[in-house]
Amino acid sequence: MTKPEIVASIAEKAGVTKKVASATLEAFVETVMDSLKKGEKVALVGFGTFEVRERKPRKGINPQTRKPIHIPAKKVPAFRAGKELKAVVPKK
Repeated sequence: MTKPEIVASIAEKAGVTKKVASATLEAFVETVMDSLKKGEKVALVGFGTFEVRERKPRKGINPQTRKPIHIPAKKVPAFRAGKELKAVVPKK
């Protein structure tokens, strides 16, 4: 599903214009990004949790030269699905 399809679906289900739905979606995404930038979790009960996770430094191998390389620690955004979201996804 693409962003325009999501906007159209939100507009239809909420009974608002696509312009309002688009602004609402943009505000939601911006709010989540701002919270993650501050290191805060964003929890939507039943849907899931957006959070920042820290990856530890590790050793890797350059696939072209086969030489060992150092991969530094970094922070990455992550999403953990909630119980209700997991329940609606078919198992097979």
